Amino acid sequence: MNLTLSARRDGVFLVTAALAVSFFVFLADQRHDIGFPLDDSWIHQTYARNLADYGEWSFVRGEPSTASTAPLYSLLLAAGHVLNLAPYFWAHVLGITSLTLGAVFAARIGEQLFPKIPFIGWATGLSILLTWHLVWAAASGMETMQFMALSLLVIWLAFRELDERISPQPKHIVFRGAALGAAGGLLFLTRPEGILLVGLAGLLALLSFGFNDWQRYFLWASGVGICWLVVVAPYVAYNYNLTGDLLPSTAAAKIAENAPARAESILTRYAKMLAPLSAGAQLMGLPGIVAGIWLTIKQAQEDRKNVMLLLPFIWSIVHVTVYVLRLPAPYQHGRYVMPALPPLLLYMAGGLIALVLRYKFSMMGRVLTRTIALGTALALPGFMWIGGQAYANDVRIINTEMVETAQWVRDHVPPTDIFAVHDIGALGYFAPRSIIDTAGLVTPDIVPLLLHGEKMMVFLCENHAKWLMVLPDQRLVPPDDPRLTLAYESPYDFADKARGGAEEPWKMRVYRLNCPP
Repeated sequence: MNLTLSARRDGVFLVTAALAVSFFVFLADQRHDIGFPLDDSWIHQTYARNLADYGEWSFVRGEPSTASTAPLYSLLLAAGHVLNLAPYFWAHVLGITSLTLGAVFAARIGEQLFPKIPFIGWATGLSILLTWHLVWAAASGMETMQFMALSLLVIWLAFRELDERISPQPKHIVFRGAALGAAGGLLFLTRPEGILLVGLAGLLALLSFGFNDWQRYFLWASGVGICWLVVVAPYVAYNYNLTGDLLPSTAAAKIAENAPARAESILTRYAKMLAPLSAGAQLMGLPGIVAGIWLTIKQAQEDRKNVMLLLPFIWSIVHVTVYVLRLPAPYQHGRYVMPALPPLLLYMAGGLIALVLRYKFSMMGRVLTRTIALGTALALPGFMWIGGQAYANDVRIINTEMVETAQWVRDHVPPTDIFAVHDIGALGYFAPRSIIDTAGLVTPDIVPLLLHGEKMMVFLCENHAKWLMVLPDQRLVPPDDPRLTLAYESPYDFADKARGGAEEPWKMRVYRLNCPP
């Protein structure tokens, strides 16, 4: 595809991404109000605002911390605060940009995977844009879509080494490696597990061309490694200097919180993590995914250099497996494993078209393959409506349970009182004050106590907490504990209905703590 046609296609992708995200935001506004579907989105906004206003990397002003798992995303959000842009608007602009770039990179990767299939770039890019999980991620105010876009960029840059037209000059090889290293560094600064994709790219490059050309591989890998280190070193050094750990403090807290889930069998964990990702057109397009992967395996068998083409497939398996083993948390539509979707979608479009072409001379084959391909194409916009409704419900719950409760705290609780809270995002943004984070994200001392409610209550009292803001399943002790006095309860029942009702209404509550002297 020439440059002009490619630019036009990218322009269509941009418009489509903007319309898709705007559609989700519109549905949320019609349901209740514009907002974010996750409380964690407000954690990013709080870090970004403090960086823009006070020049410090902190959740609570004056208390440096490393609870932002995605420093690059928080940094980009800070630019919006510097420009005095509305947080929703700028977050959605970043989401649209990431969704567009994801489609742009996916289209180019699709053309590398299936160069003989017509319109493969269009089909692959549009499958990214119209998968509701990815639109949800782009409209979430989180780093998830940015991580997926950068993942696709790393894959695309790795695939460039398969192009026989590239320059063999040593300096150009180093520059290409440096470009991938820089992209991989930005990926790590978006989410730490991005280091795995860079490592996989290096390993498959070794299998693809490294054994035949050690000098070329050494130059390329040196460019990757050096540039990656240059990009990530400042943030890693900051983390280590502040906490003694290389990774953000959220990693240990999240892993500890989900320890009970790791007691389940490995198969159960895989099933739970993959189930949310199957709720979409990709389930109907599964035969295309399988066919696309199989065609790629055949290419790798015919020519070892094409082993690199399996990078998206292997990356999706590794990404899911890491979360299954360490953080088996399938909630919020599987947002932790959503990055496994785009790599699989790369194979889906090409595989479906290949199946249609392969069986076009058989009546039964023609009917079956065209039904699957057409059904998948129609299911994509159909699930956009379903996904948009889910997004609107998610936003309404966060607005009513977290945001409005935080605003009540702002108006009724003295800002000097120490506040214990599990979902820290909205409270930190709308009612900034000293907090004790009972999830351990910005209070690492809590992590060993996460599964010990009574010990944590003692910790809160010893550290002079006067208030506790929690949902029922986050409360540390029974509601009739004499140390708790109910001060506020959410007047809404949207969250309770979303959970199907329970013995105790699932509502955000604020308690006054009556700690013994």
